[in-house]
Amino acid sequence: MIAGSISQRAERLDAVAAALGDRRPPPHFLTDERDVAGRAEHRLLDAADSIISEIDSLTEQRDEFEAILRSMTEAVVVTGARGQVILLNGAARRIFALGAETDYRDRPFVELCRDPRLQEFVGRSMSLADNRVVNAEIMIQNPAPLHVSASAAPIRISRGAAWVFVFHDITQLKSYETQRADFISNLTHELRTPLSALYGYAETLVHGVDDRETSTRFLGIIERQARRLARLIDDLVSLSDLERGLTPLKFDQLEAPRVLSEAAELMQEQAKRRGIKLEVKCPSAMQEFAGDRDRMHQVMLNLIDNAIKYTPREGRVTLEARTSVMADGVGERPGIALSVADTGEGIPASDIPRLTERFYRVDRARSRELGGTGLGLAIVKHIVQLHHGVLRIESKVREGTTVTVWIPASQD
Repeated sequence: MIAGSISQRAERLDAVAAALGDRRPPPHFLTDERDVAGRAEHRLLDAADSIISEIDSLTEQRDEFEAILRSMTEAVVVTGARGQVILLNGAARRIFALGAETDYRDRPFVELCRDPRLQEFVGRSMSLADNRVVNAEIMIQNPAPLHVSASAAPIRISRGAAWVFVFHDITQLKSYETQRADFISNLTHELRTPLSALYGYAETLVHGVDDRETSTRFLGIIERQARRLARLIDDLVSLSDLERGLTPLKFDQLEAPRVLSEAAELMQEQAKRRGIKLEVKCPSAMQEFAGDRDRMHQVMLNLIDNAIKYTPREGRVTLEARTSVMADGVGERPGIALSVADTGEGIPASDIPRLTERFYRVDRARSRELGGTGLGLAIVKHIVQLHHGVLRIESKVREGTTVTVWIPASQD
């Protein structure tokens, strides 16, 4: 009986130990606390319950921590005292172009990214004796160039000293800052030119000009510069409203032949003065498309105006409309393609991607001479985007340029 009792207690203790080894709740049983062994069993069960509760709490905290790490847009890498990787989140795998399934634990940091500037930052951060947080902005190649805002902070973990590195991709922000700086620089330059002319010629007239013909010429220059300044301000306001979504569109069912013929009629006189033939090629019956009438006219007038300005005398500008299918990630969408083709000087291939940037000009001197503000194609691009359309520019040097606006067709 004594042997059987001891064996039974041993089996129960073994079951408790096995449960703790598997990190699951231990089996409970009645204990006889009249002897030392019974009291030990009772304390062991209480300790086992406490351990399992602590394990559950730690598991929950770990799951919460991992969920936070996964949802972070910043890349987080934790390294040990020797620079070995302890953990990293999904954002770190994306920013360093790492495999999703590869295990990088206990590997050196250099295997994540071998860019020398990043390695210099990591080494410098880990060499500091104090507990300072180190911040820096660095540009890395991995493999594409990235602007990264990096910070490093020392921590203490069970393994000893460790460092937490946080990286935030600011490439897009840097691009916006560059565009803003370029815009301010270009705008200042564009405003300075007409203002300098206005100031100079007005000052000359104030001091008196005896020759009436010279006075008239100066007044003509002042008028032209004032008109140019007014066009620039109008285009800036229009572009700003379009970019900020402050221009509500009134969609109607539009007919492509009518849109082209009305635009051509308005620009016919300008084309004649420059000795350019303006013609329209369009089937009489075409599917309608949904668009804002005033904004679509603005698009066509801008495109025709550009074509006329950059086409030499005896040249030709052709307006054409046709049905077209645009392929996207979902399938093919029917639409209407409105194109303006000229026989002008053409545009180098390297300049085409930048034509819709604000104030970008292929030939700055000639563009200003012709009265352009450098904002026309930027306005066209935003109007087309608001119509869920696509703008395409094709050109060959000394052969001409074709600008095509594709707008989704109205669905019956």
